Amino acid sequence: MKERSRFMDDLAGVAQGAMSAFAGVRDEAEAVMRARIDDAIQRFDLVRGEQFAAVQEMAANARAAQEAAEAKLAALTDRVAALEARLGAAAPKIGATTEPPIAMPPPTEVRTDLGDAASGVLGSGG
Repeated sequence: MKERSRFMDDLAGVAQGAMSAFAGVRDEAEAVMRARIDDAIQRFDLVRGEQFAAVQEMAANARAAQEAAEAKLAALTDRVAALEARLGAAAPKIGATTEPPIAMPPPTEVRTDLGDAASGVLGSGG
């Protein structure tokens, strides 16, 4: 009976070792397959799900910001139109002038005979 018990213990030990070896082989096969898939993804210039989700979220945020800016622009345009309507023809349009342009005075004469006096004023201050 003792011989049978020892034989069963040995057989259980062998089976346990085989199972752990198969688990190691499975882990190694998973690692090899994952590496090959990563290589294929890089070769085909594909993106991972996390990267795609991040870009998708950025696009949604940009779309929402653009819609908000368009709504704000429409509100401001309406406001300007209402102000122009309220002012009516009493005020000139922006950019339209009723006065003649202001005549600029002739440029003053620039003195070039200052010589070293100018460099002492503008120089190193010493």
